[in-house]
Amino acid sequence: MGLKAFLSVCFARFVVKKNNAWKHSAVKHQQKIMRQLIAKAQKTAFGIDHGFSDITCYDDFKKNIPIRDYEEIKTYVDRVVNGEMDVLWPRKPIYFCKTSGTTSGSKFIPITKESMPFHLKAAKDAILTYILETGNSSIVNGKMIFLQGSPVLTKTGSILTGRLSGIVAHHIPFYLKQNRLPSFTTNSIEDWEKKVDAIVTETIDENMTVISGIPPWVQMYFEKLNKKSGKLIGDLFKNFSLFIYGGVNFAPYKNTFERLIGKKIAGIELYPASEGFIAYQDSQKENGMLLCVNHGIFYEFVEAQSFFNKKPNRICLADVVVGVNYVIILNTNAGLWGYCIGDTVKFVSKDPYKIVVTGRIKHFTSAFGEHVIAEEVESSLKETLKLFPAEINEFHVAPQVNPSNGLPYHEWFIEFKKHPEDLVGFKKSLDICLQKHNSYYRDLVSGSVLDELKITCISKNGFVKFMKDEGRLGGQNKVPRLANDRKTAEKLNIYRE
Repeated sequence: MGLKAFLSVCFARFVVKKNNAWKHSAVKHQQKIMRQLIAKAQKTAFGIDHGFSDITCYDDFKKNIPIRDYEEIKTYVDRVVNGEMDVLWPRKPIYFCKTSGTTSGSKFIPITKESMPFHLKAAKDAILTYILETGNSSIVNGKMIFLQGSPVLTKTGSILTGRLSGIVAHHIPFYLKQNRLPSFTTNSIEDWEKKVDAIVTETIDENMTVISGIPPWVQMYFEKLNKKSGKLIGDLFKNFSLFIYGGVNFAPYKNTFERLIGKKIAGIELYPASEGFIAYQDSQKENGMLLCVNHGIFYEFVEAQSFFNKKPNRICLADVVVGVNYVIILNTNAGLWGYCIGDTVKFVSKDPYKIVVTGRIKHFTSAFGEHVIAEEVESSLKETLKLFPAEINEFHVAPQVNPSNGLPYHEWFIEFKKHPEDLVGFKKSLDICLQKHNSYYRDLVSGSVLDELKITCISKNGFVKFMKDEGRLGGQNKVPRLANDRKTAEKLNIYRE
């Protein structure tokens, strides 16, 4: 073991021991963070408007701070953009993280001096935890690549603005910089396809040990490497042993990755968001991601099935139940309050608190009230792939409410990297699995209200072309897996086989 690897193990041991202090006393730390956030922001415009000085307990907190999405907090953000101080958080943010919006166009999520360190801490701790658990310290001796957005920043008012991954690139610890790829010049290329080509050229002869990114874009990188070198990724990068990912469920990509790599690779799942780093996988042996309860965020939860009620019941960490689907609500040291990021999660453990991401509260398919969610769709697909081996690049599910003939149905747009030998059997199995996971869907199919699902095969690189046409190719952009309308479906139709 070299000096660098030895030091990484020592550092990992220190960090894991330190994190155990909050890992097993999460509720106490969450209560403390709630008090700290309210005290810190008491004299801000938002704090004055919402009576922070009168908040003494969680019931007061819920009473004074309503649940909001971006559109409902935008008036405060606009005041920050216009140069006003002490609006959502003391002083001004040091960055705006620019993300895609809905009704309001682009969203500008504040990142403050207090919140910025936590966007890096959780990812660093995830790697160190992996090193201590597995003993694989050799990863620090090679090169690490992070497929991410451009680090080139602009300004919104007087505040530096960019994509989250681009902002984080400016804060990489000094001890990782010499190992990190791609170069700043390559990372700054805006055209995603040209950027991946440049990354291939820059990394093909390097000793890559860690590769990180959103699975579909890493897959594109692997395919280009394979085409240029004629080698499997595991043969090209003989010391590559850790894949770090987030953003989408990895299961649909697993078969393709193993074929491209030529062997199984350890993985770490992360749950970063523009609004804050929420969770990370802290064990190769246990299910779920560790909730970051001591990272400047006070969490709240609303049961997904009641979220759209007039007065949904909000609970804090102490009252969550394992196995229930919750909408996650954030209150952060970047000045977001009662903020709904739109994600849904389930707890798989309460000691420590671990979660899995189940989807998006507004991303579902519910032609007749069945409310099929991402977790059910992805689980059904995973189970079917075990019975009917295939490789999938990407997929999208949408309802077909008014077919030209027959009953309505769910339409699955799937781009196969490798088709199943029996597509009819694949389709039948997928429908049976979905009925097993969603009893409402089962009742609608058995009651002849809905027909069995249908599969529309998308041509090679069809989803890449779709994302390119939408101006959302690469970086942190993700294909919407589910929809309750035909907007994406109609656009995908032009790429069908």
